[in-house]
Amino acid sequence: MTSATPFTGRELTNPPSDGISNLRFSNHSDHLLVSSWDKTVRLYDASENVLRGEFKHGGAVLDCCFHDDSSGFSASADNTVRRLVFNHEREDILGRHDAPVRCIDYSYATGQVITGSWDKTLKCWDPRGAGSETRSLVGTYTQPERVYSMSLVGNRLVVATAGRHVNVYDLRNMSQPEQRRESSLKYQTRCVRCYPNGTGYALSSVEGRVAMEFFDTSDVGQSKKYAFKCHRKTEGGRDIVYPVNAIAFHPVYGTFATGGCDGYVNVWDGNNKKRLYQYSKYPTSIAALSFSKDGRLLAVASSYTFEEGDKLHEPDAIFIRNVNEGEVKPKPKVNPNPAT
Repeated sequence: MTSATPFTGRELTNPPSDGISNLRFSNHSDHLLVSSWDKTVRLYDASENVLRGEFKHGGAVLDCCFHDDSSGFSASADNTVRRLVFNHEREDILGRHDAPVRCIDYSYATGQVITGSWDKTLKCWDPRGAGSETRSLVGTYTQPERVYSMSLVGNRLVVATAGRHVNVYDLRNMSQPEQRRESSLKYQTRCVRCYPNGTGYALSSVEGRVAMEFFDTSDVGQSKKYAFKCHRKTEGGRDIVYPVNAIAFHPVYGTFATGGCDGYVNVWDGNNKKRLYQYSKYPTSIAALSFSKDGRLLAVASSYTFEEGDKLHEPDAIFIRNVNEGEVKPKPKVNPNPAT
């Protein structure tokens, strides 16, 4: 295992050999699923630092998610959607898109797998029909542009596409979006993640900003939204801006971490509009982040995202850090006029 300082966390052995596209903790354990441009999906036990399984695909794997601790799903640049059966290291093709599949998620509310592709469609699948696309495909829904990121909370699905479009769906009625929006950020969307409490979503861009949005369309609801600058530095009087690739919400406190191409992970208190913590710099760009189900662990993908083109860079690595309460717990607001 490569040495790591206690400030970055412990480094997992047997990391992917090419860019890490995403990583996700299980909702049931400390198992971690990792997708990569090296055409693999890897299953780790993050607590034990053990590689439990590896699946090879026909193209780069752009996203992955769990079903439960015995199976998961993957989205590949070879246009396929696959179900992965961990104990048997078996994979079945659930279906296909007409272009690389960028995003995948499993809805516990509906029991469906949802995929978003660069073919400008969303598709919903019944995982029980794996092996037969005619049995598994539930519906296809045209999007205004290529799907870049998506996120689920309860029955709500938020889809962010090229062209700064954002569609909000109710999974119980996918015939048309519940809301059609435009990103309040001026530049290309990198990541969207729903608030754990279901009231809205955070969206990041290539231009070092994060927007905090709310589903409530009333004037009062929309008055709460705001955007802020992050992952920037001033050098020689010049503002250097880094893409914000990853957002992950803490499952207990509702605070969130962001990861940027500057190699930093910051933790934010969105309600109080404050940065709570900044971790020590990682070797290269932060490509993905995920908190464990109880928020005790944070998985960090340190993986160059080619924002400066093809160049020599640090090898891809996955760090698992123990999260201290002081790093993620909101600080109480101070009453400026305490009662005497």
